Amino acid sequence: MAARLRRGQPVLPLAFGEAGLPVHPVLRAALATSATCNSYGPVAGLPELRAAAAGYWQRRGLPTTPGSVIGGPGSKALLFALMLAIGGDAAIPRPSWVSYAAQARLLGIRVHLVAVPAGEGGICDPADLDRAIDAAAAAGRPIRSTIVTLPDNPTGRVPAPDTVRAVCEVAEARGLIIICDEIYRDLIHDPAAVVLSPAEAAPQRTVITTGLSKSLALGGWRIGVARMPDGPLGAPLRRALLGAASEIWSAPAAPIQCAAALAFSEPAEIDERISRSRTLHATVARAVADVCTDAGLLVPPPQAAFYLYPDFGPWRDYLQSRYRVSTSAGLARLLLQQYGAVTLPGTAFGDRPGTLTLRLATARIYGNNADQQEAALATPVPLTHPPIATALARLKEILANLIT
Repeated sequence: MAARLRRGQPVLPLAFGEAGLPVHPVLRAALATSATCNSYGPVAGLPELRAAAAGYWQRRGLPTTPGSVIGGPGSKALLFALMLAIGGDAAIPRPSWVSYAAQARLLGIRVHLVAVPAGEGGICDPADLDRAIDAAAAAGRPIRSTIVTLPDNPTGRVPAPDTVRAVCEVAEARGLIIICDEIYRDLIHDPAAVVLSPAEAAPQRTVITTGLSKSLALGGWRIGVARMPDGPLGAPLRRALLGAASEIWSAPAAPIQCAAALAFSEPAEIDERISRSRTLHATVARAVADVCTDAGLLVPPPQAAFYLYPDFGPWRDYLQSRYRVSTSAGLARLLLQQYGAVTLPGTAFGDRPGTLTLRLATARIYGNNADQQEAALATPVPLTHPPIATALARLKEILANLIT
């Protein structure tokens, strides 16, 4: 992608999962005011951050005390430290976010990929999870945790409440800890949608992680929080996580924590920014899905964030005969080299090599600078915003050319 840009060639950026929006002015001011905060602070995070995060979860129906919250330099670091603290093997959905399996392997943890239920994403099929636990135990590899992504990256789907309950029942029966990554929770397209967190169905077995990099486009800030389980598992897991955190990052950056506390307290202007972002992401993701569907691809309708996961399976014979493409990696390479469309292959998310799935991320087509991105947020008709309209037209053109 970088090489094409240097050569002045067009690029359609549909790979990178960055939220593609500017920092809200209120948060910029809060960070500037916090610049004099310059001490390590508690490993768990500053009291004001933990109190704000506790309030954030309380407003979502999860009773939370500041003592059950741990801050970290992004939810990604917290997820890594949690897997280290829990130990044992891990069951993760196929497909799932690229870093889960990579982090586990860095820790020497064996990953057991479990299919997701048809039409869903971000959660293991309950029956397949139960069978995976038996198979792993028979091989002397006990599974101690499973990851749920609610909503999901790469599919943009939200696990069904009944599936969440069933996975929680398996976790209760088999002694698993559920790690629930809810970084996209505030970007569910329909605010009235019925969503069940595993922390509601299995509060004593679920740890939640979240952060600000997606809902408020603060990826460069690197700040996240984790909510420990209720009950007897919470205290030992907290101690283990703090032990790991102390040796890995010492404490999150103090100025970022102070500004993040404001974000997690959700004043009206922050709430309004998230609402506008959610609408923009939903509108554009659906439009990209429509382009793919109209071209004959299989696309589960996106329900959250700025992702969709089209399956080029209906084009398999044609792609093989014309381009000698039979894998998602080959398909992604073809789109990049021939058309400048940058995507990620399904194999990056654990899908089998023979699948023809791609993860498309739509948030980098809002504009190349802050002014264009703010305009995308402000317009009542996002699909007429020039960068978005141009990207949609280019995608439609690429797909039409690819199949003719």
